Amino acid sequence: MAAIDLSRFQATFFVESREGLDAMETGLLSLESGNAEAETVNTIFRAAHSIKGGSATFGFKAIADTTHLLETLLDQVRGGKRHADSAITDALLSSVDVLRGMLQRAEDGQPDTHGDNELNARLSSLLDGTPAATVAAKTSTRFSKWKISFAPKPDMFLTGNDPLRIARELEALGKLTSTCDFGALPALRDMDCTRSYLSWTFELEADVERRKIEDVFSWVEDECDLHIDGIESAPAPVAVVAAPVAAHPTTTAAPSAPREKKEHADGDGSIRVSITKVDGLINLVGELVITQAMLLQQSANLDPGVHERLVSGLAQLERNTRDLQEAVMSVRMLPVEFVFSRFPRLVRDLAGRLGKRVRLRTSGEGTELDKGVIERIIDPLTHLVRNAIDHGLEMPEQRADDGKDGTGTVTLAASHQGGHIVIEVADDGRGLDRKKILAKAAERGLPVSESMSDAEVWDLIFHPGLSTAEKITDVSGRGVGMDVVKQNISALSGSVEIESHLGRGTRVRIRLPLTLAILDGMSVSVGGEIFILPLGYVIESLQPAVDDVKSIAGSSRVLRVRGEHLPILPMAKLFGVSAVRNDNARDGVVVVVESDGRKMALEVDELVGQQQVVVKSIETNYRRVNGIAGATILGDGHVALIVDIGALVRTGAAAA
Repeated sequence: MAAIDLSRFQATFFVESREGLDAMETGLLSLESGNAEAETVNTIFRAAHSIKGGSATFGFKAIADTTHLLETLLDQVRGGKRHADSAITDALLSSVDVLRGMLQRAEDGQPDTHGDNELNARLSSLLDGTPAATVAAKTSTRFSKWKISFAPKPDMFLTGNDPLRIARELEALGKLTSTCDFGALPALRDMDCTRSYLSWTFELEADVERRKIEDVFSWVEDECDLHIDGIESAPAPVAVVAAPVAAHPTTTAAPSAPREKKEHADGDGSIRVSITKVDGLINLVGELVITQAMLLQQSANLDPGVHERLVSGLAQLERNTRDLQEAVMSVRMLPVEFVFSRFPRLVRDLAGRLGKRVRLRTSGEGTELDKGVIERIIDPLTHLVRNAIDHGLEMPEQRADDGKDGTGTVTLAASHQGGHIVIEVADDGRGLDRKKILAKAAERGLPVSESMSDAEVWDLIFHPGLSTAEKITDVSGRGVGMDVVKQNISALSGSVEIESHLGRGTRVRIRLPLTLAILDGMSVSVGGEIFILPLGYVIESLQPAVDDVKSIAGSSRVLRVRGEHLPILPMAKLFGVSAVRNDNARDGVVVVVESDGRKMALEVDELVGQQQVVVKSIETNYRRVNGIAGATILGDGHVALIVDIGALVRTGAAAA
């Protein structure tokens, strides 16, 4: 009998193991918040047991050894032989982090030799019944020489982080030697300046604890592959005073109990399908939508009486195509819980590092959003939550002095509003200081005035380099990040707005399209070319009266709409096409659009209509084009460009 090739089952093992680690993390946070139900412990135990069995099957010995220790410790907790105190939950949560890294290395094909001796020793000490204080002393891991492997993820630059800053902070700890690996650099023609291709190996001579080094990388811990290994032990301290391990600062994440896979008697369940296959199916449905539109347009001149059955069949095809399109698109939809579930751990760890007490509340976890949008919203939300805890919430003592609950609250909420999803990040902290923001903006030479509305003042914090933090920490205060948050959200055709009250807190509201694959658009004609304006940005279209158009500063013009003056942006000039009519004529058509609270009037030749279009990427097949978000194929086979309204509004004044 031929040997069974187990490697083809490894992909399923990695996916299920990561799901198991997520369930473990959720359960452990639930235990720490006071939910000591037996089923919670059983769920954590089963996850560890499954990972151990799978890793042993595929020959991942290092993973199997660690999960065996985990399973044994959890079995003692499950059997009531020991209490899940802070020392145990800390060790188990650290195990989840380590196992994630080990799984990633195994999936990347790296040798199964990188076990975590420190973690295994820590777990073994707990199993041996060593006092918690002694365990803490053993795991403090103070070395005099360290080896650090640091490989940023490709999109780390997009979050505003800089590897050189990390190197400088390491250098402040001691003597630093660095080696850069250029092996992943592509050919110059294939290089993207926004992506990271390099990785580094650092050797640090510094008599410090591991925690000091981990703090340097805390801001990018989710955006890199990081290994920290002690090489030479530091001299033993003169004396060690054993003391009880202090409880961590309270972090109530209010996680739901881990969900078990339901077994249905009727056989209802799910299957795993590669996202590549789903994307291929969506592309095919998109082509079907385009073909159906072509057929509909070609049949527009047919006599319905003579071709009754054909016209009826085409109408039925249109209905079926739309139903199929909606069904296929729903396959890519994921609940926002996919994102929200990672924040209880982040909040817990960050609160502990900052010495704050934080309560995380979530709502609307079942709200669904396209997978492509969800993946790209993780980094902006992470930055906003970190800012809320570090920069928004006060220390417990200060909150008490201000008559507040010593435990601050951070809220994550999601909801559907029309054809969009709205995600809110709110805190009940100190709020934004209008005077301080204006002063900082003026200091940086930005045009500001006391007459600015609160919304305009809050919008200043998205300016690159503007920070009102009183001190720089490893979490925030360097003036990077908030501008990247806005750029990332704008790249998703979304918008962000801030509401804040001094002393009462801040609320950041993000509005996003449900999907990036299909959108409702307004077709306009400019110089004989068709452009698509995303309907979510369009306020109204009108033919302005002669007296409503005024010229200012030479060739620039503004349009008066109900007492408000809006800059006019001629699309023909912007995209280099010949307008059908003269720019000085007063009988043209304008479309009023709005993004990020700012309005603009786009001057076009003609309104063609409204339609649903399939979005095709230009950047993938050509290159990025300023002012263009993508393209689509019309019913007559011609290509129409989809306008990036957000980019036009940001640069429209200069272009006009």
